[in-house]
Amino acid sequence: MTQLILGLVLFLGAHSVRIWADGWRNQTIEAYGEKTFKGVYALVSILGFYLLVVGYGEARLQTVALWNPPIFTKHISLLLMLFSSILLMATYIPRNHFKMRLGHPMVLSVKVWALSHLLANGNLADLVLFGSFLIWAVLNFRSARARDREQVQNPDAIEDTPLKPNLFATLIALFGGMVLWALITFVLHAKLVGVAPMG
Repeated sequence: MTQLILGLVLFLGAHSVRIWADGWRNQTIEAYGEKTFKGVYALVSILGFYLLVVGYGEARLQTVALWNPPIFTKHISLLLMLFSSILLMATYIPRNHFKMRLGHPMVLSVKVWALSHLLANGNLADLVLFGSFLIWAVLNFRSARARDREQVQNPDAIEDTPLKPNLFATLIALFGGMVLWALITFVLHAKLVGVAPMG
């Protein structure tokens, strides 16, 4: 469990700089350069991710069962994961409705992913891992929306001709998300995690 917690501190800590210390982040980039900042950021993130993956794998074998989720929560989890996959795909497709209407679909995807896994799992290791990501995603989304509002209030940041959502881009995000969900659900999850969601 120690490795899992340390990995979460490093990984989520690195990804929380804009939440708690955006001014420090900007000063550090100005002082040392963007490449240096991103290089350190990447190293800390990779180390944290490695530790949390290894730590979670070990903690699952020794963890304490806190509750036994009813079977219907697994069905809800599968549905939520479909939404999470669509939001994740929407992150990389410009001008789709999800990205332009909701804003920050990557963070929303993490939020839905974490919630879905909390519903379907009742072990201490699951609570620590997915609960941490859920709290981080909530705080990150709130912080990002606050920055968006500040940007809108700045006249220099407002576009003269704002872009409109594109239906074709939205359909690509929807279809791509469904394909990604099917790939994870029926193939990757069992191979990488050792658990078949449909099992």
